[in-house]
Amino acid sequence: MPDRNLTYQDLLQIVELIKSCSSFGEFHLKVGDIELDLKRDGAGVPQALPVAVPAASAADVSAPPMPKDGHKTPQRQSGGGTFGFIDVTLRDAHQCLWSTRMTTAMITPILSTLDEVGYSYINILGGAVFDVCVRYLQENPWRRVQVLCERLETPVDALTRGQSLYTFELFPDDIVELNSQVLARLGVKVLTVYDALNDNRNIESSVRSAHAAGMKANAMMTYTLSPVHTDEYYAERTRELVALNVDFISIKDPTGLLTPERGRTLFPVVVTAARGIPLQLHSHAQSGLAPEVYSVAMQSGFDYGHTALEPLGNGASLPATQDIARRARALGLACTLDGGAMAEASGYFDWLCERENKPRGKVAPYDPALYKHQIPGGMISNLHYQLQVMKLEHRLPEIMEEAEHVRQDLGYPIVVSPFAQYIITQAVMNVVQGERYKTIPDEVKKYARGYYGRLAAEPSGEFLERANIKPSELVTERPAGHIEAWVPRLRARLGAAASDEDILLAAFYEDTLLAPLRKPEPQYQFRTTPLSELIRYLGERRDLGRLRVRFAGTEITLAA
Repeated sequence: MPDRNLTYQDLLQIVELIKSCSSFGEFHLKVGDIELDLKRDGAGVPQALPVAVPAASAADVSAPPMPKDGHKTPQRQSGGGTFGFIDVTLRDAHQCLWSTRMTTAMITPILSTLDEVGYSYINILGGAVFDVCVRYLQENPWRRVQVLCERLETPVDALTRGQSLYTFELFPDDIVELNSQVLARLGVKVLTVYDALNDNRNIESSVRSAHAAGMKANAMMTYTLSPVHTDEYYAERTRELVALNVDFISIKDPTGLLTPERGRTLFPVVVTAARGIPLQLHSHAQSGLAPEVYSVAMQSGFDYGHTALEPLGNGASLPATQDIARRARALGLACTLDGGAMAEASGYFDWLCERENKPRGKVAPYDPALYKHQIPGGMISNLHYQLQVMKLEHRLPEIMEEAEHVRQDLGYPIVVSPFAQYIITQAVMNVVQGERYKTIPDEVKKYARGYYGRLAAEPSGEFLERANIKPSELVTERPAGHIEAWVPRLRARLGAAASDEDILLAAFYEDTLLAPLRKPEPQYQFRTTPLSELIRYLGERRDLGRLRVRFAGTEITLAA
């Protein structure tokens, strides 16, 4: 049954009208070419309607994918006339706006449309996505990667946290190398990697193993504000990445701290230091300035921008793809993005927000306080909740102010996980105990010793004195250099039948978390339409006893 004129906008309007008519026993709706007669269950007992979604073809369900057709990735040399886009809707966008709760089943119906948009790469995996799949969604993350790589013609990008991969624990090189092999075998084309301290020794094994496995390596530098994180600091980190022979270099701004003014001094320095390696910008929109920052990056010679489709762009997410595409064209840069495909995909995600009761991204107002505490909004919300439980919510302003002092004392760590949590935890202890550094958590001491990597600046004398850290305890070698190989031990424990994927999951998690992942894989749908979604929605309404749908010369009548 064709749905020539029914759009996702129509679908949202219909659903809104159905909800607004909840007090009526019978009602008739007409939106565009579609008419609905609905009668609520007169007995007042919730009834599920036996509504079937219009059947998909055999090619639309979980079947082996069609062969690749040689998709060509748009490329641009620095200073050229094209700007490429890397989509983060399937990873960072819902991580920021939905607490990483987008399931594989929500993703698969729109994959073919995303392929038509014209992205250079699509990012599908990161530490939070991997971890939430296991802990909360009870999905096997390897299967998600496999399904998406098989279906997408656009090259796929996956992100890891350097030597920590998907967690905050340091892993030995053989685990990092095995992870690269598995990702490449599943179809990932680009491994994006960063270290939360910008200690590039922590990404050496990732870059080396990515290349050995046939993937390209995109190395990120994490942006922050401090007296030591100068333009020259980032130029030096860029030169280190050039020496590692990475394929791309990115500036990662996870809290949206970049301003257009800083971009005008920082970006040209990085472009020069990169010596022709393509540059990417990944800047969140939490401050409301990210779109202007992207414009400066494009003018400075950056090659790619990370963006999210409306309505999952903006706010704590990244800038909206549609906005950045308009800006690129206004600057005279060519874009390969297809407006119709973007509109269709955005409509689907808009519908998902409605169907799943998830928030949409909104343009964030400028917040000067962000540039002082530098703490992501989601972390502030979690802290406020925890303080409420402890009956200490009235001390939040005091704790935020103390967090600034703690960060300075610790040598200006970048306010990302896990170091953001260390800063906040120490600040809470200082405020609650009424004395600075009366109690110092072991993880904070390990950070100060250099266990996780090289610090940007030496901690303050006050902190070092209270922490009682001896010079002999300082770690100067590469952080993972002291960790023995794990793979032989894990293979011996799991047996010869264990796959490489099993080995890695066992390295990351306890078996109690992995047991639910062994359930049979669901059958995914790889096609949907607004009409299909409407029929599914009506079928799941338990308050309707009878409905009749007329559309495009076809009529369906259903009764409970």
